Amino acid sequence: MPDAILLRRFRQDDLPALIDLFRDTVRRVNVRDYTPEQVRAWAPDEIDPAKWRSFEGRFAIVAEAEGRIVGFADLEADGHLDRFFVHAEMQGRGVGRALLQELLREAERLSLPRIFADVSITARPFFERHGFVVLAEQSVEVRGERLTNYRMELALSGRS
Repeated sequence: MPDAILLRRFRQDDLPALIDLFRDTVRRVNVRDYTPEQVRAWAPDEIDPAKWRSFEGRFAIVAEAEGRIVGFADLEADGHLDRFFVHAEMQGRGVGRALLQELLREAERLSLPRIFADVSITARPFFERHGFVVLAEQSVEVRGERLTNYRMELALSGRS
């Protein structure tokens, strides 16, 4: 485990590093559960940064360890967890747990009844370990490829 995981709010100048982390993580981690064609469609060489500008106006956080970005997540005001990625070399080292705990604090602050997300096959066990339940298996099209993911939810009302 790294010495310390620092969580901070997203800054616009983080965008290139977050796109690189996303692409690298999908290509190195999610490739266990998706075909090479699906991975190329999901995390192509060229990613339009304008499509990632949606971090603005959301609760978006970045995790740093040892001076580098090792994860990020963003939560919409309605409880939709849009993006949640941890660096390939930092899997299983507490980064995801720290990000999720911070999202839960924000959800509590907003009095949200639930957090919901569309979760990859790869990420499903992580979210299940943290109390999320599968609502539906989905098949989504990304750049001509069909990918399986799961609509998952964590009910927050009545949590202690």
